[in-house]
Amino acid sequence: MRVLMRGNEAIAEGAIYAGCRYFFSYPITPQSEILHYMARRLPEVGGVFLQADSETSAINMVFGASACGVRVMTASSGPGLSLKQEGISYLSAGELPCVIVNVMRGGPGLGGVQPAQSDYFQATRGGGHGDYRNIVIAPSTVQECFDFTRLSFELADKYRIPVMILIDGALGQMMEDIYIPEYREPMLPEKPWALGKGKFGSPNHITTMHLDPEELERHNLHLLMVYEEISFNEQRWRSLFVDDAEVLLVGYGTVGRILEGVTRLARDKGMRVGCIRPITLWPFPSYAFLRLPQCLRSILVVEMSLGQMLEDVKLVVNGKYPVYFYGRVGIIPTANEILDQLVEVLQEARL
Repeated sequence: MRVLMRGNEAIAEGAIYAGCRYFFSYPITPQSEILHYMARRLPEVGGVFLQADSETSAINMVFGASACGVRVMTASSGPGLSLKQEGISYLSAGELPCVIVNVMRGGPGLGGVQPAQSDYFQATRGGGHGDYRNIVIAPSTVQECFDFTRLSFELADKYRIPVMILIDGALGQMMEDIYIPEYREPMLPEKPWALGKGKFGSPNHITTMHLDPEELERHNLHLLMVYEEISFNEQRWRSLFVDDAEVLLVGYGTVGRILEGVTRLARDKGMRVGCIRPITLWPFPSYAFLRLPQCLRSILVVEMSLGQMLEDVKLVVNGKYPVYFYGRVGIIPTANEILDQLVEVLQEARL
């Protein structure tokens, strides 16, 4: 069926379809609709909703639920995610799958409730202490909010890893017509590692503490092998008109969908412009940049930040092309603004 939904609501319904029956969170703008929606929907499907007394409490409830082998989710925004970081590090160390939603607002500090992409570093670099990674997925439409939430739970269980869904406040509040299939109870994977599911009735032991130095190193090297497998198998992106592009636009989330429109507008004006929209922010889709055309002259990265994904793009191209940047903070860039920047980049590239 087709329904009209906000991005936040689509994430919540996607979690229900994925078999998530436990949700622990604390309200913060602009993600509170996820909490409100789950408060209504989870009791309808026999699930458990609990508004925790703080973000710290919520993430530790996620730890406990995941350790018991159930699908569980939490959601917050920038300042709330900062409070959750210690718990996310524990989840990562314990190899406990879960889904964490960050509906980004402007920062640092309390910032404002305006949409932004200021939490890219926090999401893709772990954010907490220790050597760990989380899969980070960035939808750009309300339909993708629904679809990618289901994917996030699958990846979380496949690799026993927290998965973060990263959107900005505009996409969280945006309403679009989306397709939702007929509901079928999902087939959830077995979790023999979970508490209470040890062999022959013996309890499993989940810990994040390894006091023996060699044991600690072995555990971290094991996690590294998992991260390398994810990086090899799970890179996702969408590309448009790249094969003959002189200038390549790169952006994710709400900005990514704007860039796809700008690419078509530029093509209509006779400009050879292409676009790459990363879907996985970690692993960053480096494969998308391996076979760029010989005619490519430069790259323009656009973000609702002061330039965070910009660093990953520069690392991937490794100086092969000049990389330009255009950013707004708490303000969504318009197609005309980006077109103006694009014209300047093209003119400079042709000098």
